[in-house]
Amino acid sequence: MKRTSVWAFSLALLLAVMAASPADAAPQQKNIILATTTSTQDTGLLDTLIPIFEKKTGYFVKTIAVGSGQAMTMGSKGEADVLLVHSPDAEKKFIADGLGVNRRLVMHNDFIIVGPADDPAKIKGEKSAIEALKKIAGANALFISRGDNSGTHALEKKVWKAAGINPEGRKFYQQTGLGMGQTLNVAAEKKAYTIADRGTWLSLQKNLGLPILCEGDKALLNIYHVMEVNPAKFPKVNAAGAKAFADFMVSKEIQAIVAKFGVDKYGSPLFFPDAGKPE
Repeated sequence: MKRTSVWAFSLALLLAVMAASPADAAPQQKNIILATTTSTQDTGLLDTLIPIFEKKTGYFVKTIAVGSGQAMTMGSKGEADVLLVHSPDAEKKFIADGLGVNRRLVMHNDFIIVGPADDPAKIKGEKSAIEALKKIAGANALFISRGDNSGTHALEKKVWKAAGINPEGRKFYQQTGLGMGQTLNVAAEKKAYTIADRGTWLSLQKNLGLPILCEGDKALLNIYHVMEVNPAKFPKVNAAGAKAFADFMVSKEIQAIVAKFGVDKYGSPLFFPDAGKPE
């Protein structure tokens, strides 16, 4: 057999082996950009879930943890493939504007109002978030806001509005422009009040010295959805990867993990699974 024939045969054999390889089933576009709220990162939930997803699917996830507002801004520019966020009003607008598709319920926890143990505004035990904020403003007690257009910030502004108070520019009101974990640390340093999601607070509480002072108000419910950036509007997004991640988040296996996440360390779950439930 001539040398050229040997090379041709070897090349054909190599191509045949590659075609039969399981790697052929791997996704063509392997990288996914996930834009998400800081609470899913700060609590460690994504550190648990993403390795499972990557192993199952062959995708690699680049996580960008910002506020929900910033995550949706990224999505509105086609700079992310899939969003995991918790700002329902903004999410609905995102879908209505044709920027996203397949918005699905994933899980919930709740927001809480925490503050210094000496509680200068005397809000401990208050069941109404509106009344708690009124007391904080009335006492000119320092309140730290994320001020970052996140889902938490949106909820906080909604409660201030319901209380009939505009805290902007008031001496007692300061904004960090930071994520939830960092904002909690600032509030702890300044012995101030803040609104936080329970999951992030639970994961950091040991070092904060900020007890829960107001909880249980329905207005403080914190709901998370996953949605894919619309490939019809942004053809360059990884639509297959986005759908794979969204399907993964609402799967029975992952919902079971969500239900138990945090129980061993904190005595209670940080999130409660909701996939498939009516809203």
